[in-house]
Amino acid sequence: MKLRWFYLWSVLSLGGVAIWGAWLNAPSHAQGESREDRRARILALTSYFQAPEQFELYQGGSGSNLERLGRNAFSQPDGNLSFEQRADFFIGNGIFDRPWVPAPSSTLASDGLGPLLNARSCQGCHIKDGRGHPPAPGDTNFVSMLFGLADTQGNPDPIYGQQLQDQAIVGFEAEGQPWITYEDHPVTYADGTTVVLRKPTYGVDDLTFGPLADGVGLLPRIAPQMIGLGLIEAIAAEDILAAADHDDADGDGISGRAHRVASIWLASDDELGRFGWKATAATLYDQSAIAFFNDMGLSTSLLLPGQGDCTKAQVACVEAHHGGALPGDPEIVDELLELVTFYSSSLGVPARRHHQDADVLAGKALFYQAKCTSCHTPKFATSADAPEFLRNQLIWPHSDFLLHDMGPDLADPSPTGDALAAEWRTPPLWGLGYTQDVSGHSFFLHDGRARSIEEAILWHGGEGAAARDAFMAMRADERAQLIAFLGSL
Repeated sequence: MKLRWFYLWSVLSLGGVAIWGAWLNAPSHAQGESREDRRARILALTSYFQAPEQFELYQGGSGSNLERLGRNAFSQPDGNLSFEQRADFFIGNGIFDRPWVPAPSSTLASDGLGPLLNARSCQGCHIKDGRGHPPAPGDTNFVSMLFGLADTQGNPDPIYGQQLQDQAIVGFEAEGQPWITYEDHPVTYADGTTVVLRKPTYGVDDLTFGPLADGVGLLPRIAPQMIGLGLIEAIAAEDILAAADHDDADGDGISGRAHRVASIWLASDDELGRFGWKATAATLYDQSAIAFFNDMGLSTSLLLPGQGDCTKAQVACVEAHHGGALPGDPEIVDELLELVTFYSSSLGVPARRHHQDADVLAGKALFYQAKCTSCHTPKFATSADAPEFLRNQLIWPHSDFLLHDMGPDLADPSPTGDALAAEWRTPPLWGLGYTQDVSGHSFFLHDGRARSIEEAILWHGGEGAAARDAFMAMRADERAQLIAFLGSL
């Protein structure tokens, strides 16, 4: 009886939200309006900023998290999950949180860690399913931050591989100890106000196998937040590609392009990259397998070598005992990979806060006027072919999921795949205002150099320079309104 009342309360708490889950297929109130015209009308950029748009509160669609909007705002299941799917979600959550141990171990279902690694669990980097952070000055603990390795052609280091592992299991040495220093970088607004940004320099000491190869640079990455990933995967590829403008044919200074990548899961060499700071993964299965492999040294059926990112030159690592029921078996069996991937796909996006406030609405108008929407596309419709709990949803990620040149100040020293050093996938903005609540900090951008939303805006260059300059030309109260809008997401 209690269980029935719980689900009745759950339905009532959503009000009419579930009713518009199939909003695209609902009959139109406009006489003669086709399904395609209705879709275009709802997805069009707004020109009215005196009130919120319909359904704008529910930025993660009808499955948006409406209740737990504090410390656990990013860790709630999508509200559209069935009873059986909720069970899989919580089992997947347990695997996501599980600390792995080295092999051999009496806990066969949890062994195989390392020998070299960056974290002992998925949750170790994606703390509370939120974004990571750089270490505090003087701290050597790089939990939730790691460094890729690539030369000027995008090739991995021949000794250290694709990623620097700064931790190791007992009996092995970590590959090295990374470090960060910061230099003040002042920026002055038109009204004379100055903000001091911090410009990072990266290095690594105590390299176990000698120096990095000539031309190999460090690619810093903080762990991204986990919310809404299934909804991103549910957007039809053609809807994302429709905004691509590689040669800036429309002359607006924005030339977003797709990152075409290989997918082990789809057995394809030419898929649309959607996930990661550089859109390097096409599917959540690929992303999960890559994270297990590089971050924890755990193999899956998609990436089988048991030693993870260790290269042939790292003989002790290659010859170490690895997990798996039988020699050559994956350490993460397919069932566990599926559950972790399902968990990643079904984390609900928290509903917006303060979306009706006058300053937030004014800030939204300024966001549009500064043409931030040229990259941060406010809304999409998910595909009718997506899994049932994700399909036909009106969502508000505020991203186009394309690569954009963000200028030399944000550039990596090396390319990543076909993504150039200065190119970055537009990060979704949903959940931005919950970062402090969930993660206990307000560090943004790929390396956490920005200590606030304001600093993140001021680091925009390249294709983002015009929007940044428009922000810098605003009055102080207008800048505060735009930031209030972003904080409401």
